[in-house]
Amino acid sequence: MTTPPIHELTDRARDVFRIVVESYLDSGAPVGSRTISKISALNLSPASIRNVMQDLEEAGLLAAPHTSAGRMPTQSGLRLFVDGMMQASAPSAEERAAIESRAGQTGPIEEALASTTAALSGLSACAGLVLVPKAEPVLRQFGFVPLSHDRALAVLVGEDGSVENRVVEIPGGIDPASLQQAANYMNAMLGGLTLGEARARIERDLGLQRAALDSAAAALVERGLAVWTEDGDRRPVLIVRGQARLIDTAAAEDLDRVRQLLDELEGKEEIARLLDSAREGEATRIFIGSENKLFALSGSSVIAKPVRALDGRVVGVVGVIGPTRLNYARVVPMVDFTAATLARLLA
Repeated sequence: MTTPPIHELTDRARDVFRIVVESYLDSGAPVGSRTISKISALNLSPASIRNVMQDLEEAGLLAAPHTSAGRMPTQSGLRLFVDGMMQASAPSAEERAAIESRAGQTGPIEEALASTTAALSGLSACAGLVLVPKAEPVLRQFGFVPLSHDRALAVLVGEDGSVENRVVEIPGGIDPASLQQAANYMNAMLGGLTLGEARARIERDLGLQRAALDSAAAALVERGLAVWTEDGDRRPVLIVRGQARLIDTAAAEDLDRVRQLLDELEGKEEIARLLDSAREGEATRIFIGSENKLFALSGSSVIAKPVRALDGRVVGVVGVIGPTRLNYARVVPMVDFTAATLARLLA
């Protein structure tokens, strides 16, 4: 069934539909005609409201979970509401201050990201998510430890004291002297640079044949930097905070869905791919229910916003995940504000 566009609904149908959706998002319970007649100024009898709700159900916008129950919006109905009827409300001064204070705390950037994500989770009553590229370490020291005739352990020490180890393939028969030569060259030429800067310098020096290395050592230097860079690119930092907020009073009545959602949140690689799909474009992405395969079983919604630096580069993605009945009008602007705050932090 094709969902009708919002302009094809009558004024009466739009009013009833809006009240049903807003009441459902607020309470999580189906909404009956008598309830609508009491809380609205439609001047319609319960019978007239029931007729309108029946028309909306036939249009695929509402559904009745039980024969005698009220109506609740379908996934298509929620999409129509979010795209065409929702009136967003900006975060309050207190909410903005809570997010900004967490992002502005001193210490490692990962801690600020985690703290800001926790603040967003608490304010939205959802699980908070942030995805950023793995920070490139500033390089201090390199070394190669032979493991076998064709493999070595490449060791990288960052200026912050972090240590990274990677196994790399080496040219057959390479001697310990070439391993040491490669390490000496990297320590002398690449200290104080990031991985990206080091890679660019190596490519330039080798291209101009200015590197004082034999062919085996040169290949080893390139291979060592390549495996570090590629591995870092494949492992962005994903921070998830506030999973416990997904288990509220309403969720207790649907424990199977909550259990499924918590299981899905364990698959961080899949979540990272979902968030990464929100990198393109300026607008906030809203995935409702089965619109994304990852959370189709749990019937959850994801709101995600790319974080852009001043030069327009996407430097991360921030968002929340919660039940489809979350308060979109309040949460979407909150995610937008958090993205703008993190843009200043990550720029």
